[in-house]
Amino acid sequence: MNKTRILWVDDEIEFLRPHILFLEGKGYEVETATNADDGLEMIKQSGFDLVLLDESMPGKDGLTALSEIKELDRGLPVIMITKNEEESLMEDAIGAHIDDYLTKPVNPSQILLAAKKILDSRNISQKKITRDYPQELNKITMQLMSHMSPDDWVDIFRRICSWDVELDSVPDQELREIIYNQRRECNVEFGKYIERNYLKWVNAPEDERPMLSNDIVKRYVYPELEQGNKVVFIVIDCLRLDQWMALEKYFYEFYTIKTDYYFSILPTATPFSRNAIFSGLFPSELEARYPEMWAQGEDDDHSRNRHESELIYDQLRLLGLKLRQEPRYTKIVNVNEGRNLDKNLDSFLDSPLLSIVVNFVDILAHSRSDLPILKEIAPNESSYRSLTCSWFEHSAIYNIFRKLAEKDVTVYVTSDHGSIRCMRGTKVLGDRETSTNLRYKYGRNLKVDKKHAFYIANPNEARLPQRNFNINYIVSKEDYYFVYPTNYHKYLSYYRDSFQHGGISLEEMVLPIIRLDPK
Repeated sequence: MNKTRILWVDDEIEFLRPHILFLEGKGYEVETATNADDGLEMIKQSGFDLVLLDESMPGKDGLTALSEIKELDRGLPVIMITKNEEESLMEDAIGAHIDDYLTKPVNPSQILLAAKKILDSRNISQKKITRDYPQELNKITMQLMSHMSPDDWVDIFRRICSWDVELDSVPDQELREIIYNQRRECNVEFGKYIERNYLKWVNAPEDERPMLSNDIVKRYVYPELEQGNKVVFIVIDCLRLDQWMALEKYFYEFYTIKTDYYFSILPTATPFSRNAIFSGLFPSELEARYPEMWAQGEDDDHSRNRHESELIYDQLRLLGLKLRQEPRYTKIVNVNEGRNLDKNLDSFLDSPLLSIVVNFVDILAHSRSDLPILKEIAPNESSYRSLTCSWFEHSAIYNIFRKLAEKDVTVYVTSDHGSIRCMRGTKVLGDRETSTNLRYKYGRNLKVDKKHAFYIANPNEARLPQRNFNINYIVSKEDYYFVYPTNYHKYLSYYRDSFQHGGISLEEMVLPIIRLDPK
């Protein structure tokens, strides 16, 4: 194998001979130059993997040489070494795209660490993942064979997501396939677990079940408001846990982050789960209190969620909270609405509570089914996370988060449900009145393979809207989606490999609730 080649440019290079011998003993090939001009010429003549550059040299100084090195090869990493500890010099070096910055005197181990961080970090990370993940895999497999609690499921999914996100920076297709299969195996067991326990959860006292969608405002938002604190409550529709983990890095600079977890109610779809968040009610309770929201007809996410502002106000009022002003509410569906909120944020913060619903991730999931170019851009979960990050980094909502970090507010961020990449279709039979959703359906005399779906014969037992006396619900498990027998193969192919929600999976049900405190 070819050795990694390092060029060390320093006018006192003879005093650095022990450092050079140390690096060579570690397998690096080191060449030297005593001035910047010679170093630049060597770079022109021969390829190097790394440059160690003295900042203060006779003739052309290090910063000037750095600029010229980047003109010759913008991708060539440079570590600047200097006696000067002035902050302005460090800022100039960082502005010139330095890769690392060391202050003299340096010891050989410092140089080795800096070189490894730049040159070998990917290989080191990949070796670590390759070594550690099989052990983690065995732990998860053993855990699945034991008696599982809700916290155990959260822990397993959190670990799987963490590994998956870590692999984004160290691509390894074989490991990614292993994680995918592990996640599928977990979802098989999770589907069985939910089928055994969900009806108990929704009918148990709050302190005898895991936290569900309708507990969020009462557990987090209400106590802050009761203490007189100003709260911004943000719901990013359809955001998965792994997507949040990928986005988290954008918040480190501005916030202290605390993450808890909860389970979305079923079906994991906006009319049910998000209304439960804003109302603090199960869907059957919501139907009884607001019957007009559950009138007969097809599910319409937008029409069924028109009343979120009223719902959260009613919830807080029923909890006994008297606000000096009504809560503010806004929904960001497009770019202009995001820019408007960004521009007028201060006026939206005149109330103790501002609730924001962000729809982009949900729109992205739905659009991927209809636009082939999006499937090309985001063919798998890793690229789907990357696309989510790209959107967020350039969005108005990111700028809003930065502005909120300068305000005296507590920020809570959550999602109403996640989504799963659906790879397997299953036939379903129903009449013309049956709802059209791919991951859940309600109607009369629904028939489906019960290995692929959770059958709810009595909606009241699941705290779901009754609508009429003969209605049943089916909720898909794992990565199945429902297809009617008519034109079965056409729709089986059309919806295969699409991100959907409404069903039972770790991706859809296990969700973060994040507290952001401005630094």
